[in-house]
Amino acid sequence: MKVLRFYAPKDVRIEDVPEPECGPDEVKLRVRNCSTCGTDVKIFNNGHQNISPPRIMGHEVAGEVVEVGADVGGWSVGDRAQVIAAVPCGECYECRKGWMAVCENQTSVGYQYEGGFAEYLIVPRQVLKVDGLNRIPDNIGFDEASVAEPFACAINAQELISVGDGDTVVVFGAGPIGCIHIRLARANGASGVFLIDVNAERLKMSADAVQPDEVINGSEVDVVERVKELTGGRGTDVVITATAANVAQEQAISMAARRGRISFFGGLPKTNPYIQCDSNLVHYRELMIMGANGSAPEHNKRALEYISTGKVPVKDLITARLPLDRALEAFDIVAKGEAIKVTIEP
Repeated sequence: MKVLRFYAPKDVRIEDVPEPECGPDEVKLRVRNCSTCGTDVKIFNNGHQNISPPRIMGHEVAGEVVEVGADVGGWSVGDRAQVIAAVPCGECYECRKGWMAVCENQTSVGYQYEGGFAEYLIVPRQVLKVDGLNRIPDNIGFDEASVAEPFACAINAQELISVGDGDTVVVFGAGPIGCIHIRLARANGASGVFLIDVNAERLKMSADAVQPDEVINGSEVDVVERVKELTGGRGTDVVITATAANVAQEQAISMAARRGRISFFGGLPKTNPYIQCDSNLVHYRELMIMGANGSAPEHNKRALEYISTGKVPVKDLITARLPLDRALEAFDIVAKGEAIKVTIEP
């Protein structure tokens, strides 16, 4: 079968390898869709400390069950399934507290386990142990189901900062996750959503799709002042920085209203992870700054439910589809921001 395999930064190859065998405590999927994200591009360029090469990449996976291990119950050949990416151990202190997104022993599909840029994938026992293989509702496609993984991360973030009725919400970053955040904020009851980016073409493409109440080009205006204008000088209730930009996090603190909630959703480069923070703004406005790191298995299930019920549609956000042998082109499309969401269809 064909796979996309990581060997080292800038050394990622499309190869033919033997089809994997299913063990007694595993499930074998025929991959129907594996969508791409900015993390894939980062891995291509810089590698990742958790990847043990050579490794098949890809962690936004949906497919069809073709074999079920003898010791696995509840699944049958032909079932449609979505796979979690971040795999908690289920046993550490954090997992026992219900904080599976920050499991100290977390492993990941496409990092420690073979990923979904392949014709077939083995769902390991560690995924099954934490109920991380999810049945795809009949009314949504494999392509939509593959978006459930990044969507789950957005659910985790908005849950942590309690996005709800009447909130004004600012989203930094007009990529696919920014688009999902906007739609999810609306589904959670937000009264106004504003989208900020510095790339005019990407901003227009995403704004045309998700129709924010205001589009703000950070290369043309002072985004803090513009948000204050739009909110009558008060500032915004919620800010989500869905971009790896230091300045976005600094601006988020400046534009937040009293008791504002800020989600640092996008991680910063390891070579430059620091920002300047006016601590007095945090102190006197009683701001709440919350990190958001990945998702738990239950968030994936809720993402599938949001998609299935139509509360948060995602199919129209998939604007490029490529076969597996063109996966490296997909990375280039993602890096250049030429599509909202790119999916690979092996």
